[in-house]
Amino acid sequence: MTASAARLVSRLKLRHLALLIHIAERESLTRVAEEMGISQPAATKALAEIEDVFGAPLFLRTSRGLRPTPLGERAIVRARHMLQDVDRWAGEMEAVRGGHTAHLHVGAVPYISARVLVPLIERLYERHRITISLQRATTDQLLDGLRAHALDCVIGRAAVMKGMDALQHEVLYPQRPALIANRRLARALARRPPDWAALAEMNWILPSPLTPIGNMVSELFARAGARPPAPMIETYSMDVIAGLMAHHDSLLSIVPEEIATDLGRDGNITIVPWTFDWTLPPVSLIRRRREFTLQAEESLVRILREVCAETAAG
Repeated sequence: MTASAARLVSRLKLRHLALLIHIAERESLTRVAEEMGISQPAATKALAEIEDVFGAPLFLRTSRGLRPTPLGERAIVRARHMLQDVDRWAGEMEAVRGGHTAHLHVGAVPYISARVLVPLIERLYERHRITISLQRATTDQLLDGLRAHALDCVIGRAAVMKGMDALQHEVLYPQRPALIANRRLARALARRPPDWAALAEMNWILPSPLTPIGNMVSELFARAGARPPAPMIETYSMDVIAGLMAHHDSLLSIVPEEIATDLGRDGNITIVPWTFDWTLPPVSLIRRRREFTLQAEESLVRILREVCAETAAG
C-alpha cells in the first residue's frame, strides 16, 4: 500500500463520501447541511477535512455554487462506486443472514428469453444458494449501472459498448430476426413476397431507433430503398407487444426468433415466414474487469454458459 493510499485508509470516512456526493448534487453547503441534518459550519468543517486528506481543493467556490475541480470529479466518481459497493455489501450480509451464500445484481435486455433467464436463476439458487436481483433495460442503460457498480454483470449487446477499458465481454449466442404479426395478418403476408415500401406504411411496434435492433430495422428498410416506418409505439415490452397484437390485425414487429416463439405460445401471434439476410448483434455477457475473482459471479458465468449451450442445441 502506498503512502497516499495509507493516508486515505486512516483518515477517510464513509460519511465523507456521502458528503462529497451531496455537495456534487446540490452545489450548496447550506442545502447539504439541511438534507444531512447538520449545521452549515459542521458541513464546512467536514469538507475542509476531506480536502485536507486529499491535499488539494475538491470544489471551487463560485457565484453559482460549488463546482468540482478535476480532482474533485474523480473523487466523486470513486465515492459513488465505494458507496454502491457498501450498499451491495450490506445486501450480501442480509443474504447470508437469510441462509443464502451470496446475492448478485444482474441486468438483462428485454429481448433475452425466459428460456435462458429462468433456468439460470433456478440453477444458481439450487446449486449455490445464490439469489439474484434482475433489472431489465436497454444495454446502454444497464452499462451505466455496471460502470456505477450498481450491477455485477449485464446480459446484453456488446455492440453498443463504449469505454471498454474497464469492461470485458463474452459472446453467448447469436440472434436472428423474425417478423411477427397477428395470425390473420401473418397468413395474408405469407402469400406474397416482401414489399418493404408497403410494409413501411403499416402500423409497427418497434424499439427506439437508438437501440441496436431499432437501428438495424431502419437500415433494413433503407437497403430495400424504402422509408423506415414510423412506429405506432416504441417499446421493448413483451407484454405490451402481445397485448396490442392480440387485439389489432394491422400491427407488425421485428424481434429475435426465440422471443417470437415465446410470444406465439398463446396462439394469437405468429412468425411471418420470410427469410432475412441479416442477423442481430449477438447476446453477450458483459462484466467489469476485476483484480479479484468473485466466486458468486463465476458460478453465474458457468451456469449461464451451460444454459446458453443447451438452448442453442434445441
